[in-house]
Amino acid sequence: MAFRTILVPIRGDGRGESVLDHACALGRHFNAHIRAIHCRPRPQDLMPFGVAVPTLVKDQIAASAKDIADDEVERLKGLFDAYVEKRGIKVCDTRPPTHDTLTISWSVRDGRQADVIGVEGRLASVVAVAQPDHDSNLGQNTLEAALLNTGRPVLLCPKREVGSLGDSVAIAWNGSAESSRAIAACGSIIAAAKSVTVLSAEDAENLALTADDLIVHLKDHEIDATAKSVTSKESTLGESLLKAARDSGADVIIMGAYGRSRGRAMVMGSVTQWIIDNTDMPVLFVH
Repeated sequence: MAFRTILVPIRGDGRGESVLDHACALGRHFNAHIRAIHCRPRPQDLMPFGVAVPTLVKDQIAASAKDIADDEVERLKGLFDAYVEKRGIKVCDTRPPTHDTLTISWSVRDGRQADVIGVEGRLASVVAVAQPDHDSNLGQNTLEAALLNTGRPVLLCPKREVGSLGDSVAIAWNGSAESSRAIAACGSIIAAAKSVTVLSAEDAENLALTADDLIVHLKDHEIDATAKSVTSKESTLGESLLKAARDSGADVIIMGAYGRSRGRAMVMGSVTQWIIDNTDMPVLFVH
């Protein structure tokens, strides 16, 4: 199905505009609807964990938290309105939208952002999130919730200006189930692209399903693609994929995420995590 709805979490970390730019660049291909959601923390989300807090102190924290949260909602809504007006995007609060042009809406949900996005994202075509800050770990929980809990493609948006997104795509292919799901879930953007490049490891002939097999599959769907080999060493595979995607002229990478268990990947590292930490171009992940 076409990418009809793109969910974008908005918080006061200064990254909302960049993520919205990426979502709009992708959404224009399909006259998509951008759902901007701000997640307002509940008072209980701010209470110290595992520490007994007197009732009076709880009440004071709750009152203060509500005031701060309300002020933040008002501030971010002002920034959102200014963003929409500056870019001339049509605001549409009806569901479903008409999809005759790119549209956008604003809403507020109570709760932790990762929890809200992990549920709300299940009925989105795509969830767009900011690239996590590697030093502060900010954004990692939201990214993982989107990847592991929604079952939907996740657009990772690096902190940089975005021009085209979807005109030229690179597919990271290793014949895995995750790669196959990425192809199926992102079929609409692959079909709409002017150029498609399949990136596979140098020893791809040892795979049960090679890059040539994928190219034949895409051709059966009237999609022309070319193959490009990258190094098969896992220690440098992420870097090689990123360089090959750039060299092919791609403006987005499509790839499966966390092919091995998340726990094992945390201990041993993974190509997925290397790309998350280091990419300077948008990536569509599918788990």
